[in-house]
Amino acid sequence: MLPDSKRANTKRVFYVNNVAAPVFLDILATRPDIQVDRLENDSSDTDAEPILTRAHAYQIGSTRQELAMKFQGYAPLLKRCPNLLVLSTSGAGFDTVSLADATAAGIIVVNQAGGNKEGVAEHVLGMMLALSKRLVASNHVMRSGKPYHRRDFIGDDVQGRTIGIIGIGHVGTRVAELCRGLFGMRVLAYDPYQTAEQIAARGGEKVEALEDLLRQSDYVSVNCPHTAETRGMLGAAQFAQMQPHAYFITTARGGIHDEAALAAALTAGRVAGAGLDVWEDEPPPSDHPLLGFDTVIVSPHTAGVTNQSRHTIAKIAAEQLLDILDGKKPPRLLNPEVWPVYRERFARILGVTPEA
Repeated sequence: MLPDSKRANTKRVFYVNNVAAPVFLDILATRPDIQVDRLENDSSDTDAEPILTRAHAYQIGSTRQELAMKFQGYAPLLKRCPNLLVLSTSGAGFDTVSLADATAAGIIVVNQAGGNKEGVAEHVLGMMLALSKRLVASNHVMRSGKPYHRRDFIGDDVQGRTIGIIGIGHVGTRVAELCRGLFGMRVLAYDPYQTAEQIAARGGEKVEALEDLLRQSDYVSVNCPHTAETRGMLGAAQFAQMQPHAYFITTARGGIHDEAALAAALTAGRVAGAGLDVWEDEPPPSDHPLLGFDTVIVSPHTAGVTNQSRHTIAKIAAEQLLDILDGKKPPRLLNPEVWPVYRERFARILGVTPEA
C-alpha cells in the first residue's frame, strides 16, 4: 500500500484480461507514481466499480469478440469512469471504442499504429505467395490419397505483376516496399487521405477511384481501418470489377468486405481466390461458406499476432501512455478535436495542464 502522500499523485491505469506482452507492465513498473489494476471479463460490478471510478487510463483490447461489452469504450462504460482521460487500444484497430462517445466525454483515444506492420505485411505476402503457388490446394490433395497430376496445380509467378493496396498507411507502405523490392511489382494505391506525392513517397501510384484499382490489379490487399466510411466498401459491385484471375487479400478488419458477396464472386469465377485473416464474426463458424473453397486460405486474425509485433505494440503503448500521463501530446491521437476539452479535464483531475 502506498503512503497517503504518494497515493494523492498516483496515476491509475487499468486493463481487462491481458496486455499485448509483459513489457507493457515492465515499463509501467519503473514508475512509482503509476498504479496498474487488472479486471476480467467476468469481474463483478462490486470489484470493478472502485477501479473504474478512479482510473485515469484504460489500456483496452481491440478485438470486439474477446472483450465483454460492458468493458468496451462506449458511453455506458465511460459514464462509470469520471476521471478517465485516455483510452489506449492494444493494436492499430479501435473496434472496441466509440470515438464519438469518447470525444463527447472529453477523453482522448490513441492506438499503436505501426507496431505490428511487419507481421501484417509479411502475412499479406505469405497469403499472396500461397495463393499464387496453389500451396494449400496441392497440400490438401497430396494428403487426401486421391489421384492427382501436378499440372492440376500450375500456379503463377508474382514477379512484375500488379498489387492494389487499399489504404497505404503503416502496413500498406510496408506491403508496397516488400512487393516492389522483392518482386519488382507495380504498386497501385487507393487512399483518399493521401496525395499523389505522399503515396509516391510510400512506393505506390495513386489511383483516384477504387474501381480503377480493382480493374488493374492482379492482387488486391485491404489495409485500411474499419470505420463508418469503409464498412461495406467492398461488395458485389466491387468484386465484379476485379479481374477473374485476381486474388483478394484482407488483413484489415471484418466488415470492410461483404462476405456473402465474396462467396458469390468466387462461386461465379469472378475472383480467382482469397486470403482472409479477418471476419465479421470471429472466429467464423465452421460451416461458414468461405471455408468451403479450395481457392481460399484463412487464418483467425493472426496476421499481426507475432511475438515481435506484440512486444513492439506493448512497448509503444506503455511509452505513449506514460508520455500522456506526463502531459505530452501523443503522436497517435485519433480524435484530435477533443484536445482543448481534454486539457481542461486533465488539469482539473491531475493538477497539471498538458502541452498546447
